[in-house]
Amino acid sequence: MDFERALCVVAHPDDMEFGGAGAVASWTAAGKEVGYVLLTHGEAGIDGMRPEEAVRVREAEQRESAAIVGVGSVEFLGHPDGVVEYGVALRRDIAAAIRRHRPGLVVGYNHRDTTHTGRWNTADHRNTGRALLDAVADAGNRWIFPDAGEPWGGVRYVAMAGSPDPTHAVDVTGAVDAAVASLEAHRTYLASLGGGGPVDVRTPLTGLFRATGERFGGRLSIPFELVVG
Repeated sequence: MDFERALCVVAHPDDMEFGGAGAVASWTAAGKEVGYVLLTHGEAGIDGMRPEEAVRVREAEQRESAAIVGVGSVEFLGHPDGVVEYGVALRRDIAAAIRRHRPGLVVGYNHRDTTHTGRWNTADHRNTGRALLDAVADAGNRWIFPDAGEPWGGVRYVAMAGSPDPTHAVDVTGAVDAAVASLEAHRTYLASLGGGGPVDVRTPLTGLFRATGERFGGRLSIPFELVVG
């Protein structure tokens, strides 16, 4: 894909890190500019932590995680975690972000009904992904959300991570350590998943990279569904 600037728009802290951050590390290492926009703070994601405290913790860990893969711009739009609703308001917020960042590539997270393992996808992921696809077109139309910034019709590609129907892959051979470290930066969230103990993220991540590579050319890779392009 030929682009100079990418914008990743996802629902939660850690959505990019479960694989997609490896591609981000590869892109930034090649001189591409990448920004993150997160709809929520993931404040409903840690059972033993009140949401107001989780906002602070998860934002800090996301910023640390993004910096590891070369991302300096991280925005949080403040939608409520767990109940992100598809609609005009969501499309407007995402279109405004696209107009601010003016990317050639937009990256999202699985908009399909099911995950790559066949399980039912979460409402936040479905609604965010589908609103993102619509907002790409909205961003280029000056008569849609005219108060949300100057139009930007320069998005050439939209790639969805975590899709059950991948069509393309990004070589992450030189970015495995960065990908692992970026996920490990979500230490509080991971500890909650592991019952408070350490969680091995390197093994499943490298397993994903290896399995993808077997399908896409033999090199360690992360899969994407290319929706536009």
